[in-house]
Amino acid sequence: MKLMLILLLLITSLMAVVGAFLTTSVSSFYIDTFYQQMSDVFGVSNRDFVDSLRREAAQSDGASRINDMLEIRAGSLGIDYRTRNYFVLDGQSGAYLDGSADESALPREQSANLLTARNAVAQGDGSAVGDSSDITADYMDVAIPIMNGGNAYIVYILDNKDTVSGLNSQLITIIMQALVIGLLISALLSFLLSKAMVGPIEKLTAGAERVAAGDFGSALPVESTDEIGILTGTFNEMAGVLQSTMEAMENERDKLDTLFLHMTDGVVAFDHDGRLIHCNPAANELLQRTVEPDCTYEELMGDLHPFQEVLALQRPNYVEDELVVRDKTLELYLAPFSDHEQGGVLIVLHDITEQHRNEERRKEFVANVSHELRTPLTNVRSYAETLRDADGTIPTDMSNGFLDIIITETDRMTHIVQDLLTLSRLDAGNAELVLSRFPFAESIESVFRANALEARRRGHQLTCGSLEELPLIVGDRSRLEQVMMNVLGNAIKYTPDGGHIRITAGSDEETVWMEVCDDGIGIPEKDRDRIFERFYRVDKARSRESGGTGLGLSIAKEIVQRHNGTIGLAPHQGPGTTVRLTLPIAGPSA
Repeated sequence: MKLMLILLLLITSLMAVVGAFLTTSVSSFYIDTFYQQMSDVFGVSNRDFVDSLRREAAQSDGASRINDMLEIRAGSLGIDYRTRNYFVLDGQSGAYLDGSADESALPREQSANLLTARNAVAQGDGSAVGDSSDITADYMDVAIPIMNGGNAYIVYILDNKDTVSGLNSQLITIIMQALVIGLLISALLSFLLSKAMVGPIEKLTAGAERVAAGDFGSALPVESTDEIGILTGTFNEMAGVLQSTMEAMENERDKLDTLFLHMTDGVVAFDHDGRLIHCNPAANELLQRTVEPDCTYEELMGDLHPFQEVLALQRPNYVEDELVVRDKTLELYLAPFSDHEQGGVLIVLHDITEQHRNEERRKEFVANVSHELRTPLTNVRSYAETLRDADGTIPTDMSNGFLDIIITETDRMTHIVQDLLTLSRLDAGNAELVLSRFPFAESIESVFRANALEARRRGHQLTCGSLEELPLIVGDRSRLEQVMMNVLGNAIKYTPDGGHIRITAGSDEETVWMEVCDDGIGIPEKDRDRIFERFYRVDKARSRESGGTGLGLSIAKEIVQRHNGTIGLAPHQGPGTTVRLTLPIAGPSA
């Protein structure tokens, strides 16, 4: 269709140019002929005729005499009384006086040539003639001033171009007929030519559509050895190379998609304009928001680093930063992923919340250990220096009291070190559990009897609920009893003298539980989430007085967790605390 339209447009343009040239040439020919005739009659070569006109103009009936002379020369002037006429006009006003046609044949407005002749009359210049030609005007004219004896006339020759217009109309009709015939012939030839050329191209187009749809298997037949045949062969080779490339890219994309989908680090990518092009699920989880497809870099990371600064980095340079999102601390790596204009910025998000917490715990742990050991060491050193400097002057009872304090502080440091070693073994997984099946009720009774004397010494009322029908459980009996001893011992220590402490226990299909309830000092709400942290104490002064290290509940929690159980604070009415221990009956292997 394009080829046909081009040929038809070519023929149309050519005929239009030829038509314009012919019509312009005809108009120019008639204009040149008109003014040549006028020059032959009124020019320098025919001065006698002009002089005759001037002599006649001096007579009283000059207009009539001039008209008679012009009628004699009508043939030389080409006067046909239909399209071309002559007029004798008043030289001052340009009014009609005589002529080969009546006044109605004159133009409604006086032409430029007529005005030129009138100006010449006004100035008394008989040599100025109005003979300017205008190819665009719808008439041809010439105005010659004739002056003598005080009389002034203008000989005005006018041709209305009807002859030219008629001839141009015939030319246009001929050109249109030739154009129609030429267009029909061009349409037929262009159709045949286009079919011969477009056929192979249509096959190539169909093959390209199949390749675009993913069908790389069907090769196009090469039916000729010309340029289109070479193009077809090249297309087949290109399709094969493209198929191999697409398969390789598909494999790589599947690998990357799988990697981005399942990796724990977040990955967010933006194009060169800062628009989102990729975001894996881990990034949404770490940022704790859904990154929408229309999200931009400025919206997500604009407050940290300007986009253009990151984009301007040269690989392998990158920007490292941290971002706090609610309760998470994220480590960010921002880098451009391409040095070309179509590149962008890649952001990798790594969750370092636990690392920060561990670092804080480590610092706090070291500080707590240092603090806990410093007090007994200070006491030991002080009393030892006192005994050394006394030089035997201190009474024996006082000296023995100092030695008792030194021994007590040494025991406290020993307990701290032992608890620290126990925690270290539990953290490292080196504390193997000695599993056995034993009655849960017997362990509770053993712990109850072991603490009964201390409870009576403090005036507490220690009671234990029914332990009947408690099942056998699997676990490390000695360590679980260590947990029970710690929980019950804390209840006895932190309950004012004369308090009430009660042990209850029970079971269901899969677990057993034990609760120790007291009416002691209780645990404030702000401390309830931290009592199982290492070295954390609610009442530090009271804990040290009672010999506590602040590690008992931490050890208890580690042991219970190794048994796949739970330990925590249970709901409690009134003053005091209730601690609940829950263990699986089948043991940690379940």
